[in-house]
Amino acid sequence: MRLAVSCIDRVGLAKDILVVLEGYGINLFAIDASNQGFLYLQFAEVKFDVLSELLPLIRKVEGVSDVRTVSFMPSEQEHYALKTLLKTLPDSVFSLDVKGRIRIVNESALMTLNMGEHEVVDESLNHWVQGFNFSRWLSEPQVLAQATRVNIGQSEYLAEMLPIYLPDEQDKSILAGAVVSLKSPARLGKQFNALQNQTAGFENVLAVSDKMKEVLVQARRMAQLDAPLLITGETGTGKELMARACHDASMRREHPFIAINCAAMPDSAAEEELFGYVSGGEVVKRGFFEEAKGGTVFLDEVAEMSKAAQVKLLRLLQDGTFRRVGGDVEVRSDVRIICSTQKNLAELCQSGEFREDLYYRIHVLSFHLPNLRDRKVDVIPLTEMFLEHYSQQLSIPIRRISAPCREHLLSYAWPGNVRQLKNAIFRAVSMWDGSAELTVEQLKLPSYAEGFGYFDHEFEGSLDDAMKQFEANILRRLYPAYPSTRQLAKKLGMSHTAIANKLREYKISKPKGS
Repeated sequence: MRLAVSCIDRVGLAKDILVVLEGYGINLFAIDASNQGFLYLQFAEVKFDVLSELLPLIRKVEGVSDVRTVSFMPSEQEHYALKTLLKTLPDSVFSLDVKGRIRIVNESALMTLNMGEHEVVDESLNHWVQGFNFSRWLSEPQVLAQATRVNIGQSEYLAEMLPIYLPDEQDKSILAGAVVSLKSPARLGKQFNALQNQTAGFENVLAVSDKMKEVLVQARRMAQLDAPLLITGETGTGKELMARACHDASMRREHPFIAINCAAMPDSAAEEELFGYVSGGEVVKRGFFEEAKGGTVFLDEVAEMSKAAQVKLLRLLQDGTFRRVGGDVEVRSDVRIICSTQKNLAELCQSGEFREDLYYRIHVLSFHLPNLRDRKVDVIPLTEMFLEHYSQQLSIPIRRISAPCREHLLSYAWPGNVRQLKNAIFRAVSMWDGSAELTVEQLKLPSYAEGFGYFDHEFEGSLDDAMKQFEANILRRLYPAYPSTRQLAKKLGMSHTAIANKLREYKISKPKGS
């Protein structure tokens, strides 16, 4: 039985109500006080006639305005809401007391430990988790949030520890324990891939710089036009993100969006994957252009497409039809084609590596995504966006960006563009060490100089040593293909004697079997 008593805040009110309950021999199980003018009581079930006498007597208590039965106490609702939340969490979660002993544990944690709740409650978490001393951490003068790698048996996890502080009457903090969550590397990877693969519209494309704002204006207009679209830009600039945004803003948004990486498809399988396959008059496989009926097909790195597939794509763009591999039936396809490339297609057409007629067919509409070096004003807003997203995703406090880190972010060349920045932030957040600021060291960015590429801070030796090492590597790679000193000398434009001397100097012997 539970009662909600509507009342004012008066000293002795609870005592007067308890006197009424005592008169009926009722033993109180629990009491909840609310700062919103309610007092909640829980006791054993009583008969209806007893309750009919009890309620009017409670209403007569000074300061009580009403009393009614309720289904649950506020503390019960909070308890079971927390229990349900912990039950649905896929990560292992432990609540510890100030000694590092387990007080609350969720089902995922019990499955990880392969034990029952009664076996782990009141036991030290360090009985099962190695690599971090929880009791020592909780006994420190100032307990700060931590994140570190730990092990349960042979399995590795990322452990995130957050202290629980309660305010006392002087508004000071009292340490009451900690919450520990364990994430497996596989789960972290799945969370990361979920962000990488999610469909996003233009509203999710961050643009602070004038260059990127101009691109978004162009892209929004072109998204509405049902014509082939070519998106150019360096690797990592977000070409697929923009292609998805164009699809989401088009009349085809209710139909499939299929992304195909042409560089990852072997030439032998490209035609079958794109257009389907027929054997013995039966359709063995439907191609992407059939599966995307009514939607959009995104051909990423179209410059890598095989010559045979280029011919079929050209015909599809010309009359909207194609034939499956091994078939002679014309199949009509209703799709919009969006292509992307980081290469110069015009130059590839001149060299014969890409069909010129196909180039003009896919280049009806186009826009170019600027690299991150040319939109530096977007770097800090992008960093803050990724920091917030991954921190929330991994249940880690959002950090500030330190001043040196800001300078480094703005001065770095970003050869991998937005993708490189996103990966760097994910790595820094997932390996959080409890610090309040994001630092240069946590980003772990490889050294890179515009126009020169990556370089190594740990290089030792002279320039002459480096040149000799490079020269020796070239000779070792070419000697098997040009297995005589005369052939190798002709290939490299040097004299036979010079090549023989260098092979002797670098102790490069004649390839076996030549």
